[in-house]
Parts: sequence; C-alpha cells; structure tokens
Amino acid sequence: MNIIIIEDEKPSARRLQRMLQTLNLETQVMLHSVEESIEWFQNNAHPDVIFLDIQLSDGLSFQIFETIDIKSAVIFTTAYDEYALQAFKLNSIDYLLKPIDEDDLKVAVKKYQERLPKNQAVTLDFNDIKKLLVNPIDREYKKRFSVKVGQHLKLVNIDEIECFYSENKGTYLHTTEGRNYLIDNTLEQLEEELEPQIFFRINRKFFVNIDAIKDMVSYTNSRLQIKLNSYNEQEVIVARERVKDFKNWLE
Repeated sequence: MNIIIIEDEKPSARRLQRMLQTLNLETQVMLHSVEESIEWFQNNAHPDVIFLDIQLSDGLSFQIFETIDIKSAVIFTTAYDEYALQAFKLNSIDYLLKPIDEDDLKVAVKKYQERLPKNQAVTLDFNDIKKLLVNPIDREYKKRFSVKVGQHLKLVNIDEIECFYSENKGTYLHTTEGRNYLIDNTLEQLEEELEPQIFFRINRKFFVNIDAIKDMVSYTNSRLQIKLNSYNEQEVIVARERVKDFKNWLE
C-alpha cells in the first residue's frame, strides 16, 4: 500500500507516520502545504491512500483537488471541521479526529483494505464536501446555556457570552459581565451547537464571539492576538493554521 501524509504540523505528521509503522505500513512521502502537494502530485505517481489534514498552512486542502485530478483514497485527519466530517460520511473511507487514536487508525486502514480490491481507485466528490464545509446545513443553534451557581441554575443567553475556553480539563464560558462559569459541554460539542457566524474556534482552547473582539494585533509566527472586551485572564491567540479562515470569517 502506497501512502502519503499531507499535514502542516510536522510533529503530528511524524506521529502518524510512527503509528502507521506499527501497522507495518510505510509512508512514501510527507507533504506540508497546498502548494507543495500540488507540485508533488504533478510530478509523481499518485498513492493508494492519502492521510489528509483539511487545514493547511497556506489554505484548505480542497484546493489540491481543484487543481489535480486525484483518484487516491482519502482518510481525513482533522481537529476542527465538523461539517467536513459530516460531509465525508456521505462518501467515505474514514476520518480521524486529532489527536489520532491508535484503534481508530487500525479501523480506518482495515476499512480501506476490506472495501477496495487491489489497485482500485476511489473518486471522492470534493466539491460537495467543500460546499457543506462552507455552507453547513441549516440548523437550530443554542440560544442559551444553563450554568450552576451554588445550588441554583442560571441561564446565560448567547449574546451575553464573550468566549468559551478549556482549562484544567473543564470547559468554561466567559460573560460580558466578566464572570466565568463551568459548563458540561466540550469544545468539540460546541462546534455543533454554536452559530458559526457568531463564534469561531481560533485554536484548540478558545471560541470567540465576533461582537466581543475589540482589537487584533500581529503576533509571533504569523499568528494573531485577540483582545476581548472583558476577558483578560490569559492570552487569546489565533493559531497559525487558523489565521486565514479567521480573517475570512471576520468579513
């Protein structure tokens, strides 16, 4: 089985490579950007399987498939894009949510091996996947959250929330009044529950409300630092791989 990994975070790529080696699978090559991937596919035979991250340093990996006619099977590896995951289930080999679990990886590889005869290519409808990623299916998003205050429950409306963040294995919301409340939801669950036009996941630890942003400052390693109206307990940084999508979201 010929395998390539397309992943802009080199430690994650190396970790996945080591995990594949434990399954006696060797990675042919590792690529780290849209531009690099396009150039490689133009000059090399395409592999059997691509392990593909969606968010790359220079854009969405869908741009590769808009330029190159790729027939390889694809297994998504992603930390953020729930809508892409839903779309991929319509025509999937599999997807792996970061951090990748070893058992999930085994299942994905086995699924590929069992479903495909040797040398059979897979054609994925990336336009449909991209469409669902950009324009998610209409749904009802949460309008309020219940939080515990002593022995009482308090309702916090969505427009009262500046940000959500994780800390010490808990998830918190921060209100416009400067209060922090522990909630039961995980950040992954919030990706499904929050209105994407209002809230954006800027990194693995934070969602921010667009109406709570009072300033944005250039930060090291091509990142952005966000200043919120009242939250100032820790730095709020847009991850490098999220900066481009964050700027598009703002517009």
